[in-house]
Amino acid sequence: MRAITPHALACRLAERQELAVLDAREVGEFGAAHLFWAVPCPLSTADLIAPCLLPRQSVPIVAVDAAGGHAERLVAMLSRLGYGDVSLLAGGVEAWRQAGFELFSGINVPSKAFGEWVEHHYGTESIDAAELQRHRDSGTPMLVLDSRTFEEFERMNIPGGISVPGGELVYRIADLAPDPATLVVVNCAGRTRSILGAESLRRAGIPNRVVALSNGTMGWELAGFACERGARRCYPPGTPASAALALSRASRFAAQAGVQVIGSDDLARLAADSARTLYLLDVRSPGEYRAGHLAGSQSAPGGQLVQATDRWIAVRGARIVLIDDTGVRARMAGGWLRQMAPWDVFVVEGALETGPENRLESGPEPRPEPADGPVITVPELLAWRSQPGTVILDCAPSPDYREGHIPGALWAIRSRIAALAATLAGASRIAVTSPDGWLARHSVAEVSALTRAPAGALAGGTGAWVDAGQPLAATASDPPDSACVDVQLRPYDRTTGIEAAMRAYLAWEVGLPAQIAREASVAFGETIGHGRS
Repeated sequence: MRAITPHALACRLAERQELAVLDAREVGEFGAAHLFWAVPCPLSTADLIAPCLLPRQSVPIVAVDAAGGHAERLVAMLSRLGYGDVSLLAGGVEAWRQAGFELFSGINVPSKAFGEWVEHHYGTESIDAAELQRHRDSGTPMLVLDSRTFEEFERMNIPGGISVPGGELVYRIADLAPDPATLVVVNCAGRTRSILGAESLRRAGIPNRVVALSNGTMGWELAGFACERGARRCYPPGTPASAALALSRASRFAAQAGVQVIGSDDLARLAADSARTLYLLDVRSPGEYRAGHLAGSQSAPGGQLVQATDRWIAVRGARIVLIDDTGVRARMAGGWLRQMAPWDVFVVEGALETGPENRLESGPEPRPEPADGPVITVPELLAWRSQPGTVILDCAPSPDYREGHIPGALWAIRSRIAALAATLAGASRIAVTSPDGWLARHSVAEVSALTRAPAGALAGGTGAWVDAGQPLAATASDPPDSACVDVQLRPYDRTTGIEAAMRAYLAWEVGLPAQIAREASVAFGETIGHGRS
């Protein structure tokens, strides 16, 4: 197994060549301390997400962990999947620290740090919760736009706000705020999407005063104000009447950032180049993607892509091709991506037009099909539960398990099912479930390797259980916060210390600029004009 030293890796990161640094730990463990450009690729899902994170199998990869053998297991897994240039960071994150290099906490760090850079570089104007409330009390003509996903908005939002995810803001703002006297306030839960959303509108040159709500819904609640819950206000669907104006604005921004506009023939040539990694990302809303998308593309809504880039893109120096129907959303996302990292960014004109060069598909993103394995139905599981010795394992993300699971089910991380070997050894039969059954079907093999008892994945998962009229159990603190290593718990996902967690999170975001000043591989804004195509 090849190894690379911290100093050698630092030199590689300073170059503009393709390289992926993958951290094999679970996301919550990754969030404790990791390399700036590392992307979480936890063993529990690595075989399922690697093909999307690493679309070119010959790309150079470095696997990292904090001891424990996780990186070695990831190297072996990637090799089995056909990746041929995989190395191990010798000594892991501790060796990186001892060599004098910076470690970062949190997740989506490049995007979060970039958001702070944007605020400082462009001078994004912001107001705090108290000032927003004064505007509300005085009757200021105002529009509060929530730049998070609709699901996040529905959970909690600024009273009176409207859900307009970040990638939609420039596209729809002229329809939403036709009066230039209207104050436009952009918020998220914390800072990044507030800043990027507000600055997108400012870069687009809209005539309104645009401000970011400092610290978002967290700042609103910490100031003593109550959030609204369950609201479903959203932008009108369909192409806005002002789409042509939005395209003109977005085109200026993208051109200044060095985004290249290409056609379908150019895309075919890029896709045929086996020497470069290519990401094909559809930045429209998930619903639009499902209605019809270019074959081989991934759904990556623009605002979410920019604020959590490492969810989709693992390779520094890669080519990124963005798709939408009118070009507005792709240009806005592309303009920010060009300033964040050494990526070559392209927007495809006409990619969604029907024609022989564009093969369109409908439905959700394809997922790796699990190997054939035993599957059980809800009636069969009900029969199993009536017999002694039945064990039910739930492989859902820990917050989902807390919200609702089959009564008596044990929570399990797929890669660490072996830790339950003693429990499984005494089982007479084992059922494995997950929200829709897909991850459960991928997990049955790990279970079967530990026991002679019959094991099966619940067809349709917990969703099928609910559809059959069966109840779920909810547990606010099981697993406890300390055990939720599969995710980075948001402050309001915690069972205790929520206010302290909010303050700590906001302080972490604000502190990122000082920390990235010590990270030599970060050069926000300096990639403009240095594209390789």
